[in-house]
Amino acid sequence: MAEKLDYVPGVARVERHIRGKWACRQCETLTQAPMPAHVIDKGLATTGLLAHVLVAKYADHLPLYRQQKIFERAGVKLATSTLADWVGVCGVRLQPIVDALRQTILKHGVLHADETPIQILRPDTGKKTHRAYLWAYAPGALENLKAVVYDFAPSRAGEHARAFLGDWRGKLVVDDYAGYKKLSSKSA
Repeated sequence: MAEKLDYVPGVARVERHIRGKWACRQCETLTQAPMPAHVIDKGLATTGLLAHVLVAKYADHLPLYRQQKIFERAGVKLATSTLADWVGVCGVRLQPIVDALRQTILKHGVLHADETPIQILRPDTGKKTHRAYLWAYAPGALENLKAVVYDFAPSRAGEHARAFLGDWRGKLVVDDYAGYKKLSSKSA
């Protein structure tokens, strides 16, 4: 006997949901089972497909236009705009989890913070990009909670860190960027 590992990339399948219908002979009322809940109501994508697109985009750094080409090679035609809509809806649906994680992180007495530049498209200028920032916040290295919350901001101004931290009091571990200087009077 021998075992071999195989991988089948790009296998797409269709899930079919069949709902029963019942009719009452006495009152002539038609009743149908409700549709199961979906991330995108009346949408094409299953939760598994949405998770795949998000992981490919954010964990594997695969832009949506490349994912669109990968899907096309697998025989699935999806517009990049459709993928972008899915990512946007998922972001909205996941926001309560992000908010809860932010509140949990802000309960810790020591936080690490850092900001990193990213290039984003400016819709008003066509294909030109401009620099924006992702601010990262995590509990201290010795804390049990291993989590990071990312906060998008259009600039590197310290006001973004102040807005994220709110009335939090504690020790903030940061680099020597001047935007954090005004925060030092707030912390601990």
